[in-house]
Amino acid sequence: MNAAQPSSTIRLHAGPLVWLVAALMAVAVLAMPGRALAHAALVATDPADGAVLTQSPAQFSLTFSERVSPLVLTLVRPDGSQLALTSFRLKDQTVEIDNPETLKSGTHVLSWRVVSVDGHPVGGSALFSVGAPSAAPVAGEAVDWTLRAAIWAARLLLYAGLFLGVGGAFALAWLVGDRRRGQRFIAGALLFGLLAAPVSLGLQGLDGLGAPLARFAAPTVWKTALETSYVWTVLIGLIALGLALLSLARPSGLRKLWAGAALLGVGVALAVSGHASAAVPQWLTRPLVFLHGTAIAFWVGSLAPLGLALRREPAEAKAFLRRFSRAILPVVIVLAASGIVLAIIQVQQPAALIDTSYGRLLLLKLALLFFLFTLAAVNRWTLTAAAAAGDTEVQRRLVRSIGIEMLIVLAIFGVAAGWRFTPPPRALAIAAAQPASIHIHTLKAMADLSVTPGHAGEVAASIVIMTGDFGPLDAKAVTLVLSKPDSGIEPIKRPATKPGDGTWRVDNLVIPISGRWNARLDILVSDFEMVKIEAPIEIRAQ
Repeated sequence: MNAAQPSSTIRLHAGPLVWLVAALMAVAVLAMPGRALAHAALVATDPADGAVLTQSPAQFSLTFSERVSPLVLTLVRPDGSQLALTSFRLKDQTVEIDNPETLKSGTHVLSWRVVSVDGHPVGGSALFSVGAPSAAPVAGEAVDWTLRAAIWAARLLLYAGLFLGVGGAFALAWLVGDRRRGQRFIAGALLFGLLAAPVSLGLQGLDGLGAPLARFAAPTVWKTALETSYVWTVLIGLIALGLALLSLARPSGLRKLWAGAALLGVGVALAVSGHASAAVPQWLTRPLVFLHGTAIAFWVGSLAPLGLALRREPAEAKAFLRRFSRAILPVVIVLAASGIVLAIIQVQQPAALIDTSYGRLLLLKLALLFFLFTLAAVNRWTLTAAAAAGDTEVQRRLVRSIGIEMLIVLAIFGVAAGWRFTPPPRALAIAAAQPASIHIHTLKAMADLSVTPGHAGEVAASIVIMTGDFGPLDAKAVTLVLSKPDSGIEPIKRPATKPGDGTWRVDNLVIPISGRWNARLDILVSDFEMVKIEAPIEIRAQ
């Protein structure tokens, strides 16, 4: 039965509303680069991790590979008590934190959680001692696997709503015409997405604060979630889900407009946050994410209604099959091309496919995509023509094949949801290129030592020396001595040269392994005086 045509009033106002929503979504994409924050990694702390200070520091600092916004900053005292650090400043990639009290002797832990531009929170801690080391207090807690499982499940359901639900609604409106096959399945996927979206946002707040599931309803959790870029994904995703549901509930002449705007909303929702959209250059990555997400929604959203139509009304499904067959080839080309470019930007080096969790998940996704593309190619080139011609046996085979495609698609969604917990190799490479730095301060002399890059391998060391009261120190010679007794590595001694810019340098230095090294500077002040200062320095793995 054909639904009644909408009134002229609805025709007048609903159409512009759709385009207004689409315009707002486009503006959101363009506005997002101005919001801060990519999957950042800590590259330096002051005091340095493991440092022993002679006196209480006036402030702390955390330097990241990219700009961040602090969520929780905590100092854990030697007795285990905690002090919330609420006074801080952001200077480029560094968070400068005021120390509100004079620290007592012993080992302290500076614990931090920050959020980065892709909306993902990251955390960690650094130990330092005042006076002399003591037993390290407990800071933070183990990974909350229950929370991680909830985040993964919510993300999976949101993907199902956006891709299967919105994509299915688009297929019904644009490819099926007046037929409503698969509407229940699509409506169910949309409802799952509408439920998962706000739940996913709340879980984002929990993860940002490192809080357990029991605090899901706490106002501070939702305040934290609303301050991340992921809130835009949720809001735009909800709009897309709502428009798709409206296209099912209001079978009118505006149905295609609702469904088309919803499909565009899927691409926009994915482009405003996440690993790929946060990568540079964003003028390229955000449009690619938009195209990739839209193409996925079109393809996988069409599978369920197509399979159900072939199963229940094979004679009437032939037109649907022909339309889908004509449209899918360019869509798959866009999907594959955008995915390849995004993968190259994120992975950068082929070795990262094996060496990183992100790369291994990508390999798993590629393996699933290989099976999916192979199955789709068989369907397209060997089954479609016969099925469209009315061969019932081939139609049954095509229905079974579409069912297998759906299972593979769900597996791919599960793998993609796992990326939520893995920084891309791109971000790791940025962090690895950052120097490892320490500040050594004694009564007789002080120094700033920087090792670039701050990971194992061939590096260069830069040294700035001063007197203990910040005065100039014109040393006759400086020698850098690196040792790692716990790994059986004897001291590596390298004389520093003075290029004339006020610093001392050690070039072509090879640090064989990562870990905590002891860095000592032997400073020849005069023919009769040698000052030796030392501190631990953390060298990262490559």
